[in-house]
Amino acid sequence: MQTDSIADIIRTQAQQAPVRRAFVEPDREWTFGQLDDETNRIANGLIAAGVGEGDTVACLTRSLGACLLLSVAAAKCGAISVPLNWRLKPGEIDYAIRLVDPKVLVSDAGVAEGLAELSLGSRMTVLLVDGPDLATQLGPWAAHQRGEDPGVRMPSNSVAFCMFSSGTTGRPKAVSVTHEGVLAHIRHWTGPFGFKGSDTVHLNVLPTFHVSGLVNALWVLGLGGTVVTRAAFDPTDFLASIARYSVTDTFMVPTMLGAIVASPAFASTDLRSLQCIAYGCSPISLDLLTRCVRALPCALRHVYGMTESSGCIALLQPDDHRRGLENPQILKAAGHPGAHFEVRIGDPRSGVICGDEAVGEIWVRSCQNFDGYYKDPEATQQAFPEGRPGWYRTGDAGYLADGLLYVSDRIKDMIITGGENVYPVEVEQVLVTHPAVRDVAVIGIRDETWGESVRACVALRGGTTASESELIAFTRERIAHYKCPKSVVFVEEIPRNPSGKILKTVLREKYA
Repeated sequence: MQTDSIADIIRTQAQQAPVRRAFVEPDREWTFGQLDDETNRIANGLIAAGVGEGDTVACLTRSLGACLLLSVAAAKCGAISVPLNWRLKPGEIDYAIRLVDPKVLVSDAGVAEGLAELSLGSRMTVLLVDGPDLATQLGPWAAHQRGEDPGVRMPSNSVAFCMFSSGTTGRPKAVSVTHEGVLAHIRHWTGPFGFKGSDTVHLNVLPTFHVSGLVNALWVLGLGGTVVTRAAFDPTDFLASIARYSVTDTFMVPTMLGAIVASPAFASTDLRSLQCIAYGCSPISLDLLTRCVRALPCALRHVYGMTESSGCIALLQPDDHRRGLENPQILKAAGHPGAHFEVRIGDPRSGVICGDEAVGEIWVRSCQNFDGYYKDPEATQQAFPEGRPGWYRTGDAGYLADGLLYVSDRIKDMIITGGENVYPVEVEQVLVTHPAVRDVAVIGIRDETWGESVRACVALRGGTTASESELIAFTRERIAHYKCPKSVVFVEEIPRNPSGKILKTVLREKYA
């Protein structure tokens, strides 16, 4: 069968291996045949509810199973699925819903109750993943629909789903990810990730609204493998799930990595099936990464990617991690760009291409790139100044050296002090090595003399103390003086979004 959409992933596997276990949630499992049948029924139900080609349907649920079912069903009737962040406040969810204007919303009952003031039912059909009323529950509702495949076929360059960006610098934007972007990810990254086809068992603990959560699930299912999912991350349950299901690989954010290595259950858990842990989404300290390389009995791969690239752009391989024990500079790299990616480093103001090892904005061109920002032509034009499918300007600062891509920071977070560029991550990486520092974020503040000066927001470890002058002196011993903080504020916590990225907008509003 020709594969042109994410729906074809399930169609193909259902033909080839209908009784093979495909998807596992704590209270339910699906074979490929069952996934195909249930997504057929949901697709027919969507059509009966007035959903057609190009329309949107949204999900607001912790259940990756429900999100996956809705996304595949939407593809089967030519619609676009929109996974929404259930951690957002009602006003933020209201903004997202008004932007994408879905005809159907699938939600957890508890989440829907918290949004009562939004009058969701007056805007769309609301179906619940759980709840007392079987008539509005997704499963029973789907069971009463026709089981035949609607047979709608969409071109591969059409939009599969919209996922909202992190929104660390303002209103989040809806990223239009195409079917081709997801399918290209599967085609080109399976080899570099070392996946073993249908023998792959992937443990997925990422949120439903995270690009890696949904794309990784589709990826493994496309290989005929099995996806085991948990709605929340718990180190003990995570380790137990690896042993119970003979998990071969997983994807984690750095805070999760630290939690499993520190877990009392780590030493006693049978991890022999585990072949690889991929990690990414937020920076990792060199100390934690070195400890993980030494402690974990499996390969580590660092992923640099984003929603706008349908996932992975660059990959730091296991051999790189091992070499990094002797040469720590390697461990600071984002990875080797994919063979199907063109990568340039450009000056964000002039557009001139930067020389080797010169820091500039990372630009990428690939079949994985997104289609644009939904209903936002101005932001799309800024992202693709030459038009799509041209170069996508990521907004990340970085450089290329020895075939590796290094990511310095976000361009918008760069501080210009006395004409010199300072990338906050570099300063943060120094401060976090101080024994009293638990977490840190660096921002720029207005300075009459220098234009901007560097300010560090620091959360201290419990039971420790450190003064402003002590921390400033600590950095001045390790990096150029113009990069060092001129002031330090002490905070209880560094604000982060659900992906672990620092919300510097919040810090600037309060401390700049």
